[in-house]
Amino acid sequence: MQKRKTAEAQVQQELSPDPSLTRVMTPDAWVPAREPMTGAQATSLRLLAEEMKEPQAFDAGLSKSEASRRIYRLQERIRLGQLPPHTD
Repeated sequence: MQKRKTAEAQVQQELSPDPSLTRVMTPDAWVPAREPMTGAQATSLRLLAEEMKEPQAFDAGLSKSEASRRIYRLQERIRLGQLPPHTD
């Protein structure tokens, strides 16, 4: 009987979600704060800044965490349809 309860407890533990995997990640938690942004981040941020017609959003001296936050914010604004009016 004891083995059956132990096996059931083990199965239950395996099926329960890992709390570290269910945590919501914020842009601040993505990368260490002091490392310079990567080339991919620079490219992405530059393209997003151009698309949003906000060249001031790009800064080559940003850290990885700041670049991640800016990229995230710009992507969210695009996703939510908050583009500036087009003058084309």
